Amino acid sequence: MTKKPTVSFQNRERRMSNSSATSPVANMNGSGNKSPMRANGAKSPTRQGGKQQEKGGRPDTTPSGWATENEEDEKSSTKAVEKPTEPSAYEKKKQTFITRAIWTFVMIAIFFGSMFAGHIYVIIIVTAVQIISFKEVIAISNVPSRARSLRFTKTLNWYFLGTTMYFLYGESVIYYFKHIVLIDRVLLPFATHHRFISFMLYVIGFVFFVGSLQKGHYRFQFTQFAWTHMALYLIVVQAHFIMNNIFEGMIWFFLPVSLVITNDIFAYVCGITFGRTQLIEISPKKTVEGFLGAWICTIILGFGLTNLLMRSKYFICPVNDLGANIFTGLECEPNPVFIPHTYSLPIMPLPNLTPSDPTASWSSSFPTSLTISPMQFHILAMSTFASLIAPFGGFFASGLKRTFNIKDFGDSIPGHGGMTDRMDCQFIMGFFAFMYYQSFIAVYKASVGGVIEMAITGLSAEEQAEVVRGLAKHLVNQGVVGGRVTEWLGENLMVGGGAAGGGG
Repeated sequence: MTKKPTVSFQNRERRMSNSSATSPVANMNGSGNKSPMRANGAKSPTRQGGKQQEKGGRPDTTPSGWATENEEDEKSSTKAVEKPTEPSAYEKKKQTFITRAIWTFVMIAIFFGSMFAGHIYVIIIVTAVQIISFKEVIAISNVPSRARSLRFTKTLNWYFLGTTMYFLYGESVIYYFKHIVLIDRVLLPFATHHRFISFMLYVIGFVFFVGSLQKGHYRFQFTQFAWTHMALYLIVVQAHFIMNNIFEGMIWFFLPVSLVITNDIFAYVCGITFGRTQLIEISPKKTVEGFLGAWICTIILGFGLTNLLMRSKYFICPVNDLGANIFTGLECEPNPVFIPHTYSLPIMPLPNLTPSDPTASWSSSFPTSLTISPMQFHILAMSTFASLIAPFGGFFASGLKRTFNIKDFGDSIPGHGGMTDRMDCQFIMGFFAFMYYQSFIAVYKASVGGVIEMAITGLSAEEQAEVVRGLAKHLVNQGVVGGRVTEWLGENLMVGGGAAGGGG
């Protein structure tokens, strides 16, 4: 019997040997290593009716028709690329801290840069702050769906803002720059009738609001009307007094702002150092120890800062030149509160207890007088208000945010929230500084602008001409001007029959 030749199928054996490693029969017989995928009980993608091909969009090209481990790794890595991992809590806090620190230095640079550049730049900053704060406050009560259906809701909000700013800014400009506004032919009618013009502008807005009322939206519209007026009073009106502080002297702007910032910093430091007792429920992190500790620290720093600022006329002089800056400076007669005074100390002399020197007393070694500027006493009151009263402006803002269930008023300042979050205590502090200055510090005396205003508004044209001639004669007698001035006025200043030269 002849032997049949042995036919070997090397390719088939190789293929079978490759597939036997993952064959279910091999796994059952224990002759092959268990695949990780099969050991976990995972179903074959080809046995799921081609679902894997539909999801991945990639046909199975393995010789055995089974998905390999490499393919599984590629698919998992693809999913990882498609869904990036979120940063950890530590990374989020780190990024927030960096952003907050950067914008803190940016705000400090803008603040000091504008203050040293001149009063007009600080006024621009204050104007921008009050507009942004107004926008943030009216936004938290707005309902976008209703605002879209009511065409003039936002328009009226901004109209009332513009009307209020026109009235307040006009009052400041007319008061502090009478000598410029009242002698200008174009500005004179606006200055003399400024309040009536402002009132009529408001009335126009009021009539327009009533005419825009729509049935079914009354509650929302009246809520917006009341909310807008509250924002105007709490933000725009108080910011107006901060602007008046700038006109009275840079120190009356810089000092209140610095006291509030100092108190806020030391309240935090003292609170985390030895704070134990909660101060107020609306702000759980505030402590009594931090509140009182910040008061003491604010008074100490206020004394030192005031002593430094009083040495510069750029800070203590009222504005008489809007183009002045820290380098050009200002010239004025200083307010008496900045001039040192000597005060006697009420120390009662006690009898001498040692018989060696009968004429000496026990209290002779103590000073009997103290030389200090009155401003140092005023700073005590301002520091106390900044520490004990101004923080309640922040508590009020916290309660307002809790009412509307929001964390910040906005995101105007990256890392710090909204502008209102940073200015909540500054508005009431600036208002207090103006009232305190006008009540206890301001010196009221006749000014050129005041005299011109009285002459224009209180005298007739003939009386104004008589004042001009009288002043000219006085100046001639003092040798300030020549005698030809009175001669020229006598020939050209017409009274009665013509227009008086001083009538404007």
